[in-house]
Amino acid sequence: MLRAKTAIAALVIVYLGLSTCSAQSLEENWNNLLSALKANQVDPAKGYAQAILKAHPKPVDLLNFIIKNPEDNAVLLKTEASTSDDALAGLTGQILDGIEQGRVDCWSDTIHYMIIGRFDLAKNNAQFLLKSSPDPVKLLELSRENQQGYQILTRFKESAPDAELADLSGKILDVIEQGRFIERTEPRIIAEEVRRLSTTDRGWLIAVKRLRNSGEYAIPFMLDAMTDAMADSSRQQELTAIVSALPQIGRDAIRPLVAALQTENVPLKAQIITALGKIGYPQSQAYLKYVVENDNSTELRSIAQESIRQINPDMLQVPAAQLFYELGEKYYYHTESLAPAQDANFANVWFWDSNDGKLVRQEVDQRYFNELMSMRTCEWALRADPGFGSAIGLWLAAYFKAESAGVGQMPAYFGDHHADALVYATTAGVEYLFQALDRAVKDNNAHVALGVIEALATTAGEKSLLYQMGPSQPLLAALSFNDRMVRYSAAIAIGAAGPTEGFAESKLVVANLAEALGQSPQTGSGGANGWSEEIAENYAVRSAEAMLSLAQSRNPVLDLSAAQPALESATNDKRIQVLAGQILAYLNSPGAQRAIAAMALATGHDPNVRISAFHSLANSAKLNANMLPDETIDAIYTLIKSNETEPELRSSAAAAYGALNLPSRKAKDLILDQAKS
Repeated sequence: MLRAKTAIAALVIVYLGLSTCSAQSLEENWNNLLSALKANQVDPAKGYAQAILKAHPKPVDLLNFIIKNPEDNAVLLKTEASTSDDALAGLTGQILDGIEQGRVDCWSDTIHYMIIGRFDLAKNNAQFLLKSSPDPVKLLELSRENQQGYQILTRFKESAPDAELADLSGKILDVIEQGRFIERTEPRIIAEEVRRLSTTDRGWLIAVKRLRNSGEYAIPFMLDAMTDAMADSSRQQELTAIVSALPQIGRDAIRPLVAALQTENVPLKAQIITALGKIGYPQSQAYLKYVVENDNSTELRSIAQESIRQINPDMLQVPAAQLFYELGEKYYYHTESLAPAQDANFANVWFWDSNDGKLVRQEVDQRYFNELMSMRTCEWALRADPGFGSAIGLWLAAYFKAESAGVGQMPAYFGDHHADALVYATTAGVEYLFQALDRAVKDNNAHVALGVIEALATTAGEKSLLYQMGPSQPLLAALSFNDRMVRYSAAIAIGAAGPTEGFAESKLVVANLAEALGQSPQTGSGGANGWSEEIAENYAVRSAEAMLSLAQSRNPVLDLSAAQPALESATNDKRIQVLAGQILAYLNSPGAQRAIAAMALATGHDPNVRISAFHSLANSAKLNANMLPDETIDAIYTLIKSNETEPELRSSAAAAYGALNLPSRKAKDLILDQAKS
């Protein structure tokens, strides 16, 4: 891993156990060197560099300097690469070699101390290595040179007796994986390997192996080279070499290759179609069948048919839209064979730039890559057959599922003003929403179910909400979902629609509405969709509003009497106590009327709450007559006759008192009590 020494450099580092100069003078020379380099003072810099090297510093000492000041390493690298003074370049190169040797030593010592069980020293060296910001590619090279060390790190990551050492092992392995990713995606390296394809037979074999390692990243370079070679008859040999290598890239080539099928270059498109057939994976069948059904070129349609035969001839009888839909489902359910490479925290969505005639890629978060690809294949299904409605339901489900990944911003290719999933869902037909909901209920996916139900609640009426898909009614099934937000939203949606025809799950609707009333931020676990004070209040209010609408309309299907205990408790809940009183007024029950009266008489309540409660009591009395005990009536009477009662409260209490239609003696007493003798 060490650089080849510059010929002009006269000094060579000798790694000794002890420094021949004091740590203080070494650090002083180091600081002076960096100051001189930053000021572009060549001669002083050479003097300080020579002094450092003559001191024979330990590699770990040099490494420590750049750990303290990471920018120092960049200054040295820049000087070595750009200085016009060869002697200074050689000196800085030697110092950088010493730093790199320090990393090598830390790597070796980490492994050594793991083997002999000195975990404290292993941790120290691992921390030092990571703090030095090692080059991922060079660390990858070290791991290849020491396969046993790599295996030891892997074992310690999984089952180290020391948790901190396990974490450090994982971090070192992460850097190695970064190196692997950098190595296989480096444009310069890929371009060199594409050129190597047309050198010798051995060169072709070596290049194919390396390009296969680059996977999808190699395809744009290979297609560009093919395009250039096709335009130049003298490069036929080069073209043949690349064409024969293209299918050798394997499954990783499919996503960029199917994106490139949008090219207008017929010869290039023919080679892509042929390569897809030779690669032989089913995920390309839908795109090939689309060519068969839609391409203007008889030749290309024929080649696409032959490629499908190589993969699975039965698929020639299946419409492209159906194949795209089935591929979309595979992405939706994260089929392992479609998974992106795991050596980065992102995945690539490929597009064809028709203006430049090139492949371009958009990096997206791996957490929702499969959902985005499901959406894209659904879009292709609709291009293949605009009437293929099942693709709409899957597209909506995939969009909600993508949003549930918790990523704040969707990919850039969506555009700045791309609407969220709920907007699309509310504009979709009920049939497609129920397709998505049926899938979510069967999959037990709370995020998708909740999103679809909220869209249904916004747009659908009674008949639509009780839509039946085969033997099931998805919204009614959602009433028994294991996520409370899904259950409550389903109940609220049905309640708000005011059903007029009976159904078996009507009691579940009322039970969920009642349960939602009493939920607090601390009630139970959050579920897949989370839970908070704001959400709890939102559901309590929405549930109460739905119940009030049902009560006011005297709904014949949903019997709210089962919710009476929850409503009585809610009269003490500041969030919904007014609504609770208004609902209770419609229940023909002594307990309901007494709960309203208790709320009205409670001096601890806000006066406006009490006034509203008396209005509800008056309504209850008009609907159900008087069901209050005498002591409660006397309490209302006392409130009315008291001169200390606020006028508005007194007026509302009097209205309720009158609505109770009490015997004439009570009215006589009230009149005489206020009369002057």
